[in-house]
Amino acid sequence: MDLHYYDTLIAVADDCPVDGAVVPALRGGKKTVAVIQFDMISGAPGGFTQEDVLFETWLRRQESDAPSASERAELRARLFSRSQACLRASPLPKKYGWGLLFDAAGRVTLCPMGSVEYKEIIAGEVPGMTVLKAMRSKRA
Repeated sequence: MDLHYYDTLIAVADDCPVDGAVVPALRGGKKTVAVIQFDMISGAPGGFTQEDVLFETWLRRQESDAPSASERAELRARLFSRSQACLRASPLPKKYGWGLLFDAAGRVTLCPMGSVEYKEIIAGEVPGMTVLKAMRSKRA
């Protein structure tokens, strides 16, 4: 299963509740999916593919010891042997106002709504860039 986007912006969902990009906060002292994904992507812009982000998010939410390299590979293969929601379902573009920008190599960076880059891409001013909306939180 190929879970990669190339030269694509996952734009903020139509029903996103914020007017600008907001840094997600801990809930009950614990890292949420949004916090984990934000920390990963903002900490290493262009350092991860969609599969990397999905796997690391899943792994960090497990209540277990850090797996060895071979265990990681096995866990990753097992996770992606089943269908997975893509980052269009991520809380970052759904609830927090962050676009997810994928480069030609499929690596992701954050692109805050309201930024010049975000507006240019949405307006179709960046040749070769595909725009996909994040999934809505509620049915239309």
